[in-house]
Amino acid sequence: MKDWGLDDLITQNNKIAIMKLYDQYILPYLINAACTSPPIQKLRSRIVPKCSGKVLEIGMGSGANLAFYDKKSIDFVWGLEPSQGMRKLAQKNLAQSGIQVKWLDLPGEQIPLPDDSVDTVLLTFTLCTIPDYRQALAQIRRVLKPGGKLLFSEHGLAPDTKIRNWQNRLNSPWGCVAGGCNLNRAIDKIIEDNGFEIESIERFYAPKTPKFAGYIYLGQAKKT
Repeated sequence: MKDWGLDDLITQNNKIAIMKLYDQYILPYLINAACTSPPIQKLRSRIVPKCSGKVLEIGMGSGANLAFYDKKSIDFVWGLEPSQGMRKLAQKNLAQSGIQVKWLDLPGEQIPLPDDSVDTVLLTFTLCTIPDYRQALAQIRRVLKPGGKLLFSEHGLAPDTKIRNWQNRLNSPWGCVAGGCNLNRAIDKIIEDNGFEIESIERFYAPKTPKFAGYIYLGQAKKT
């Protein structure tokens, strides 16, 4: 076991401080830029209007989905977002949308809502990042009403061997700079293996997006 000296502790503390600054002041802007590109916004516009009733949006981020909600169809949105930097970025979109948002500043694995209390759960480019996605989906299943819907637009594991190999190679370094994002999660299998039945799904490469990060799973599921 290594004996830690004063210089080692200072170096380690500096690394921790730098990562905290990166997570709070730089990472939110990088993620927001990547997740609000025109191709990604078009995908959001296809799935978000399907929300209805009381909506739980997991990983609300900068509020990129707010412009696409159908105000006549929803009551309000619970916005689950643990990042203070992201919630700060969301203020402009909140002010422009007129949507009532109730912030929940906890990780996706922790949803402080009663059982069977949500009509729609929305996942957009979030399931790739949640560390314990099994626990998160268990919580989503718990709070979703019988007959409620899980809507998703996510990127993940590609069907082509060459692209898949690159996803596996790049996954670790990509996660270090992209806030823990994973390139190689099989989104459909993850959803089906954790208490949901997929009712409809499309799989395709997003246009004008690097293929290793642009294989899309877009669809709707219900809890079993």
